[in-house]
Amino acid sequence: MDTVYFDHAATTPVDERVLDAMTPYFTEHYGNANSPHGLGNNAKVAVEEARETIAEIIGAEPAEIIFTSGGTESDNCAIKGVVNATGKTEVITSPLEHHAVLHTAEALKRNGAKPVYVEPTSEGIITAKQVEEAITENTAMVSLMHVNNEIGSINPLKEISEVCKEHNIPFHSDTVQSVGKIPVDVEELGLDFLSISGHKIYGPKGIGVLYMRHATPWLPWMHGGSQERRRRGGTLNVPGIIGLAKALELSQQEMDDHRTHFIKLRKRLINGLDETFGNRYQINGDTENGVPHIINISFLDPNGDGLDGEMLLLNLDVEGICISNGSACTSGAMEPSHVLEGIGLDTQTANSSIRVSLGKQNTAEEIDYFIKKLEVVVKRMMGPVKA
Repeated sequence: MDTVYFDHAATTPVDERVLDAMTPYFTEHYGNANSPHGLGNNAKVAVEEARETIAEIIGAEPAEIIFTSGGTESDNCAIKGVVNATGKTEVITSPLEHHAVLHTAEALKRNGAKPVYVEPTSEGIITAKQVEEAITENTAMVSLMHVNNEIGSINPLKEISEVCKEHNIPFHSDTVQSVGKIPVDVEELGLDFLSISGHKIYGPKGIGVLYMRHATPWLPWMHGGSQERRRRGGTLNVPGIIGLAKALELSQQEMDDHRTHFIKLRKRLINGLDETFGNRYQINGDTENGVPHIINISFLDPNGDGLDGEMLLLNLDVEGICISNGSACTSGAMEPSHVLEGIGLDTQTANSSIRVSLGKQNTAEEIDYFIKKLEVVVKRMMGPVKA
């Protein structure tokens, strides 16, 4: 095999059906959606149809959908918008969040805001009780991701949202790793804000969504023209919007089939790891209730020391296997994963971790090839791998 791609939590290839839907809006229907002529109106109609599609899939109203450049902008918009609107300074979050949330919360310190970090369980879960205990009169909002991008753990958003409603506090969730993969309905989950990124669901890069519930206190942080009802200035990325809507539609239609596929591949992967490595590896996160397509693995050498995860990645890359050791936004930082340290792993174990994130086009043969190459690489790095 030339290349085996197991890094779908970082990004996904654009589905050909998505590309087909987008192409006319680069070449034929290229008008600015805010222009008053026919070409502009054609683009505007397509944008509004895409907005309706997205809203229907996540259980929202079309007017509650704001198009952004991606998950990072959506997270920034939600958190900064609520803090600026409420005048309150505390943002409840967790140390396991994507840096789009963590760095946004930290940046607000310059304006007097205060991030409040709720400590997760060893499986990477935040409970509703923990959130309730953290709430004060100065809490502006709660921001907790749905599915963790490094270990695949799923937070109980519905239970957390009930606590937030009792205290009249807006609740935001980064659902970049869950939308299109597991059911997400803003009414069922009780969300006030939700972030989506197109390139995580076989759509294009550079396009995202912020869902914002009607009447939630919020002020825009990006200013410019009157686009998006003056909530987000800037010329609309029409091809990207069309692509995101199509990608989400396809992901929703094929969700059950993909989940079944991922469960089978995950089982094959774990069986291969057990047969090859015995007790010389561990899976991090919630192994019972997490999503099936994200598997975070740590290796230990015979002396109990952590394997060099960065070197492991480089060796596997030479073999044509594309994986990561966590978020693509921090890979290469040569620091332990903040997620793995946040769930209590020591530095050596955290540094020995790799993340396998499966995609819909992956095969059983690729899993077998990966195990074979992994055994060769690990043996070369730390001796025979049999326990």
